[in-house]
Amino acid sequence: MPAVPPARLRRLALASLCAASALALTACGPLGQTAEASRPSSPSGPYPGLSGSEILNKAITATKSATSLRLRFATETTEDGPIGGDLAVDTEGDCAGTLQMGTEGGVEILKTGDTVYLRFDEKMLRSQAEGEEETRAALDLLLGKWVREKADAADAEDFAEFCDLDSYLEGFQADDTAAKRAGESTVGGAPTVVLKEDHQGEKATAHVAAKGTPHLLRLQVTGGDEPMDMTFSEFDEPVPVEKPAAQDIVDLD
Repeated sequence: MPAVPPARLRRLALASLCAASALALTACGPLGQTAEASRPSSPSGPYPGLSGSEILNKAITATKSATSLRLRFATETTEDGPIGGDLAVDTEGDCAGTLQMGTEGGVEILKTGDTVYLRFDEKMLRSQAEGEEETRAALDLLLGKWVREKADAADAEDFAEFCDLDSYLEGFQADDTAAKRAGESTVGGAPTVVLKEDHQGEKATAHVAAKGTPHLLRLQVTGGDEPMDMTFSEFDEPVPVEKPAAQDIVDLD
């Protein structure tokens, strides 16, 4: 198997998530969390009587209570190029989706139980192989195929950690004091309340569902070194994990 650097992929992607989750994400260094007072509560519209920080804290609590969700994220720039992902994950550790690591290429990932399936695109296989002969061998063996590994195997462990929903949400703390109401909008057709915070040249924006459960639906960061856009959806829905067909699986043990 090519020496694909999953640890670096995970580091880059989670660093991007930290940047995007700056609103009340204390584990990454918050953008707000100051004694600045929130904009007064709105007397009408969604969440009447609640301030921006009160709405955000409700959203954090609701989102952390989800048993599953779909997470899409994209950075405009990092030192390794654009980073992105589209993953459905749950609290049982199952997941399905894709990860893109800048100029290095991408990988599809499925995890069910204690087994991880990885399918690398041609760009990733070529970027990790050394020399023409190794590249040809890697493409012949792995292109279009799923690599099957135990989740705790050295080659798969870091990828498997992408499938831990708690790792994405554990840093969110429902103690924001700085978010301010900034009108209303929509995300994926769903009406939202918009909340904003500014800090040291970075502008963070959160969209909270205006109807039903007050989930976080979108987080954006502009300015700073790593602009980021992240959306949450499909709360509490089953993760669509389908085991690949036997003929499409390669075991490297």
